Amino acid sequence: MPELPEVEVVRAGLERAVSGALISAVEVFDQRSLKRHVPAAGAFVDLLEGHRMRSAVRRGKFLWFPLDDATDAGGRALVTHLGMSGQVLLRTPGVEEDGLLRIRLHIEHPEHGEFWVNFVDQRIFGSMAVDALLPTDDGRAAGRGSELASIPGQVSHIARDPLDPAFSDAAFFASLARKNTGIKRAMLDQNLISGIGNIYADESLWAARIHYAQPSSSLSRAKAKLLLTEVRFVLEKALAEGGTSFDAQYVNVNGASGYFSHSLNAYGRQGQPCPRCGRLIVRESFMNRGSHFCAHCQKLRSAPQG
Repeated sequence: MPELPEVEVVRAGLERAVSGALISAVEVFDQRSLKRHVPAAGAFVDLLEGHRMRSAVRRGKFLWFPLDDATDAGGRALVTHLGMSGQVLLRTPGVEEDGLLRIRLHIEHPEHGEFWVNFVDQRIFGSMAVDALLPTDDGRAAGRGSELASIPGQVSHIARDPLDPAFSDAAFFASLARKNTGIKRAMLDQNLISGIGNIYADESLWAARIHYAQPSSSLSRAKAKLLLTEVRFVLEKALAEGGTSFDAQYVNVNGASGYFSHSLNAYGRQGQPCPRCGRLIVRESFMNRGSHFCAHCQKLRSAPQG
């Protein structure tokens, strides 16, 4: 599943193309990709055609495009979630799409001319929806890519991500100290901290030398600070390298895959030497997925970790 760096690569690629662009027409090829759109709010196509997109915004793994009526107090946005295999691709009009095209936006930009925004999704876990914007709880900008302090209702429960300037380190540390759960489970809790998935959780925990099942409340403030530092470092590095890609399902807006997979230290490296100590990386089942770690460098400790 795409994680924060992958979605940010997509957002950044779309930002210049869609900001200020008119949606002249909308084609829906599969109604299943509208499963998160609420019909009572209006027909998806009617709510988009004839409106302009202000920008491309992201919080955690969610992506949205505020429409021309968006303000700090409300308005509407086109919300996009990539799910497991969703792709948002910029195409020249007339180009045939190889993948499973679900939705197409016909775009007219005052500088870049006409193009298509294609939503392609093999497994149909992703979606598009027009949603109402709500004021943010803290009055700060809702996410990367916009100064508006308003967020789609469908995204309002998602916590800020660690690359967000408004992310509160102190609040995060306090939440960890109260949680009676393993640290990796806490890191994957999108209501606590967003944008971290299985890959980057494993990589950050390896870097901080913390076992994935270490109780969150047992981490000292110093260890929690180290972990958050490593999370940010791993995410920034992955972002600089275009995200992580193991197959053709994750691509950026031009169809190119990320290559951070070449820089992984733990994830997917079971049976290979730990880059730090040389012992073998192991994999254990975790939440219907797997955790990859070095049993020597990342010991599960009974006493509080400092």
